[in-house]
Amino acid sequence: MIAVLLLVALRVQDPWPILDRASRTYDSVRTLAADFVQVVDNPMLGGPDTTRGRLFQRRPNHFAMRFTDPAGDRIVADGRYLWLYTPSSTPGQVIRSAIPATGTSGPNLIGQFVERPRERYDARYLRTDSSAAGVADAIVLTPKSGDLPYTEATIYVSRSDGLVRRVEIAETSGQRRTVMLQDAVVNGDIPWAEFRFAPPGGSRVVDQ
Repeated sequence: MIAVLLLVALRVQDPWPILDRASRTYDSVRTLAADFVQVVDNPMLGGPDTTRGRLFQRRPNHFAMRFTDPAGDRIVADGRYLWLYTPSSTPGQVIRSAIPATGTSGPNLIGQFVERPRERYDARYLRTDSSAAGVADAIVLTPKSGDLPYTEATIYVSRSDGLVRRVEIAETSGQRRTVMLQDAVVNGDIPWAEFRFAPPGGSRVVDQ
């Protein structure tokens, strides 16, 4: 009996079956819409900064974050360019960068962690997490490549459906970014207008 319990415990501590399930689940997601809460903690700037809004994704390379707090801020990947518009902090400026034709995944939050994770990360099981959203398994991912903008990421994979509903990222800049998804709708209709962006009149577009 003890041997059986130990075997079960070891299986729970193995991150790869959980990551494989998360990858299969993500492969079945064509579109995703969810409310988000984002917390950015930069020790150089004082207390954490919390923002909220609605996230949209259409694979492979359309993505948008529409902020309600601060209202008006927006991040949009329209299939060709990634647009960053944050009038709350840099009014009158839009940052535009080309979406690479090749790469590990398109501009999205979840795919970068669950597409081909065995090739791209070392992984370890962290803990079981219980919250109002349900029970999730927390997995710590360490990139095998040194050219990513983060040194570590912890993803929370829901036991009920295999979706990643929380991401904690240790960025190379020294700040930590946490994104939590709520009220997710998978494979629903998302208007194409959510993935279009036109710089406001009079704004300055900075290419990166």
